[in-house]
Amino acid sequence: MDKINLLIVDDHTMFLEGIISLLERESNITIIDKATNGTDALKIIQKATIDFIILDISMPEMDGIELSKILKKQYPHIKILILSTHSNVMIVSRLIRIGVNGYLLKNAEKEELLKAINTIALGENYFTEELQEKYCSNNTRIEKQISNLTELSSREKEILVLIVQEYNTAEIAEKTFISLNTVNTHRRNLLSKLNAKNTAGLVKYAVENGLVD
Repeated sequence: MDKINLLIVDDHTMFLEGIISLLERESNITIIDKATNGTDALKIIQKATIDFIILDISMPEMDGIELSKILKKQYPHIKILILSTHSNVMIVSRLIRIGVNGYLLKNAEKEELLKAINTIALGENYFTEELQEKYCSNNTRIEKQISNLTELSSREKEILVLIVQEYNTAEIAEKTFISLNTVNTHRRNLLSKLNAKNTAGLVKYAVENGLVD
């Protein structure tokens, strides 16, 4: 097996350094660089030779889902292993549709992480058994959740995150440079699209579907 040129992307510095310390002595892995968000990761990929990326989901500026979509379109040769605390099956299903090569939870042991990396490097996919079981048993519900999430515009997702962060209508209008009426229109659309009765329902949906930590 050829040497793996690895980029690690995670916004939690201690976890990022921990992964580096776990992998830096592996003879078949070269850690090319690290990044704390998707935007910086893309800058590195444009300049360096990367063929494998370990990627978190929830990050500032550009999250792991958006980065995965860009990578699969512009750099399809790069293998993507998601390493996240999120175990929601909808997120797994969405990332499978994007084309990621593996999904591992952050509580995995070093042995499983190495197994996932090597399996993917050899051309196969690797999804932790726990997530495979959830994915198979919840397929119908997942498809509905994916449909709902796909219907949201980028502006609606932005406003949903701000609602979860407890910004009021006036504060959201100020941060997004839109009118109060437009914010309220987006809020009504979110309630309708996500079949939520109130703000608590929006918050529950956003957390369950990995739009926020």
